[in-house]
Amino acid sequence: MPEPRQITFTYKEVAEALVKKQDLTEGIWGLYLRFGIQAANIGPTPDSVHPAAIIPVLEIGLQKMDEGSNIAVDAAQVNPKAGVPTALKRRAKS
Repeated sequence: MPEPRQITFTYKEVAEALVKKQDLTEGIWGLYLRFGIQAANIGPTPDSVHPAAIIPVLEIGLQKMDEGSNIAVDAAQVNPKAGVPTALKRRAKS
């Protein structure tokens, strides 16, 4: 079987990984992307030049949010504080 060339993640999976990387244990955190915008005249030949926008992703991070969504996770659920018994974690979700 060939090796995978791409591995994809959902927004929530990325948010969860970043929450764990930063060891956040409280609050709702969602993905944050900062875009830049630049313009250029581009084309394959001098007679086929068109104005174009180039929009790079400058930063990817986390932003504290007021409520959950498809791009956010609750840090208390995905990265609970150390020493909190599992039974208490489950009850807190209910």
